[in-house]
Amino acid sequence: MEAATWTAIGLLAATSLGSLFYLGSRIDALGTRLDARIDAQGADLGSRIDAQGADLGSRIDAQGADLGSRIDALGTRIGSLESRLEARIDALVTKIDDHVGRHAG
Repeated sequence: MEAATWTAIGLLAATSLGSLFYLGSRIDALGTRLDARIDAQGADLGSRIDAQGADLGSRIDAQGADLGSRIDALGTRIGSLESRLEARIDALVTKIDDHVGRHAG
């Protein structure tokens, strides 16, 4: 009876260890496949990010050239407005000086 018990314990242990090793190898295989899929998706995502970066860079460059010319045009307009304001202020200063001169003297 004792031999049968030890035989059953041995078979149970062998089956358990065999199942453990089998499951371990299956988990390793799944991990390897998962690593390969993650690497492939990472490479794809990296190339997509690079493509979008290049597209965005070219769009910014195009807008930058247009924006530079618009800023230059605004600078010219501001310069002419400044000249007109200086002339008007000079005229007002002259009028104020005449007015003060009439009352002061």
